[in-house]
Amino acid sequence: MLRAAGVGVGDEVVVPAFGNVEVAEAVTLAGALPVFADIDPLTYCLDPDAVEVAVTSRTAAVVAVHRFGRQADIRRLHALGQRHGMLVLEQGESEAPYDEIAQRRERAAYLDTKLKGVRTPDGGDGHTYQQYVVRVPGNGRPDRDAFARAIRSRGVDCRVPVKTPVHRLPDFRRYVSLPQTEQAADETLALPVDATLTKREMQRIVSACNALGGLLQPAF
Repeated sequence: MLRAAGVGVGDEVVVPAFGNVEVAEAVTLAGALPVFADIDPLTYCLDPDAVEVAVTSRTAAVVAVHRFGRQADIRRLHALGQRHGMLVLEQGESEAPYDEIAQRRERAAYLDTKLKGVRTPDGGDGHTYQQYVVRVPGNGRPDRDAFARAIRSRGVDCRVPVKTPVHRLPDFRRYVSLPQTEQAADETLALPVDATLTKREMQRIVSACNALGGLLQPAF
């Protein structure tokens, strides 16, 4: 899409650093330079205010990546694109059938009300819960990894959604301030919320997480 739009050598493309490296690689393959902007801490998608700060006279496009079942603020990004004459592209997630989304939302609602000691995801804007991502804030240090090991030992199949932000990878290293991106990479953990989970499995997730709640800051 970038090449078809004429984006190439000498152009810059604003992309998120929180997520997969493929977006930055696509920009490089088109001959352009990826420029990283920070994320909104609730949606984990590009923050339009941060994008505006990153825009220069060479910026040709913005790639908004929808994350975990939440949508980027496309309306504001398109307005920004019109103001600066930039192309706004979207990378979406695979869509699940409606009944599966409804079941995920049901399980997410259960976790929202039962989990303690972690910050549960914001469910606004039609969240489809492709992943149920909580924050494990820790007490002055990242406790997320220890927390993940502990609940895995109790039979909970959790995963770290973004281990290293793209701007910290060797091929794309940038000395840029992205505090929300880096904090999210340190604190986020995806818990199971699949439509196939039984009530007993959901109770196991809650029991395993809440058993560690005393080691963490209170949920926000």
